[in-house]
Amino acid sequence: MAESAEAPKMGVLVELGEPSVVVDGVHQIYQAETTDREARARAGVWQRLSHSLFRRPITQEVHAVNDVSLVARTGESIGILGLNGSGKSTLLRMIAGVEPPARGRVYARSQPTLLGVSAALVPDLTGIRNIQLGCLAMGLSLEETRVVTPAIVDLAGIGDSVYRPMRTYSSGMGARLRFAINAASRPDILLIDEALGTGDATFKKKSEDVLTEIRRDAGTVFLVSHAAQTIEEMCTRAIWLHQGRMIADGPAYETARSYRYWAWKVAQGEDEEAAAILAKTLEEFSRVELDLIDGFSGSRLVAHREK
Repeated sequence: MAESAEAPKMGVLVELGEPSVVVDGVHQIYQAETTDREARARAGVWQRLSHSLFRRPITQEVHAVNDVSLVARTGESIGILGLNGSGKSTLLRMIAGVEPPARGRVYARSQPTLLGVSAALVPDLTGIRNIQLGCLAMGLSLEETRVVTPAIVDLAGIGDSVYRPMRTYSSGMGARLRFAINAASRPDILLIDEALGTGDATFKKKSEDVLTEIRRDAGTVFLVSHAAQTIEEMCTRAIWLHQGRMIADGPAYETARSYRYWAWKVAQGEDEEAAAILAKTLEEFSRVELDLIDGFSGSRLVAHREK
């Protein structure tokens, strides 16, 4: 019998299918400038000499994502939680193939579609013109674009502003329009980076319905959000990242609630209690072993980025 996933508040039951994305032990490492005295003291002789003679900045390695593995299946909506700098957006970009991992591999059965708040549209063109260009860029025909345009306008919910240049839009209006355009193509794998926290209740309900339709069509959705409640309501599963490491991977409701409690303790300055919650969550989390050779490296999954 096929597995199923249910979001506690969405109440939508969707059968889970075969793997659509496999992330196998990925790392992402950046070189970042630092003024920290201890880090500067640990710098190599040549780096310190270059800094003294040529004023070149002293850098240190930053592990944005550290040995993260996961398997996503068709029919899943996966939320990614974590503080700023925890590696959420970096992980999404590696899954999308926008940037290759420093180590590890990402497999996907089709090219993921990455939707971010800063996704590029043309500011001097009207919203309706951007809808047309966006649909054509995603591979829709002129006739298909004509058919889906009213639905995109309705989903975006920005009224007559759709006939004005996008440079006149607020950031929230722009994010809603980008989501509506990307969702029109019903992508097989949709990656959403902080683009659904900008709308009202009507937009939220409409976007939930769209994500449910994508999942029912055997699609997979990844959603990055700072708002744990959004993850609770719109996802079936949640992943908690902290300082680039995976802390938990489980049902969205339980994982998001644990994260919210921990974040509240951090905000209250109760560092010992927060550390205890983090340690307990990490201890309870048992990683699923990935058998890439026998289970997930078949012809339907292609490693689109590796190094």
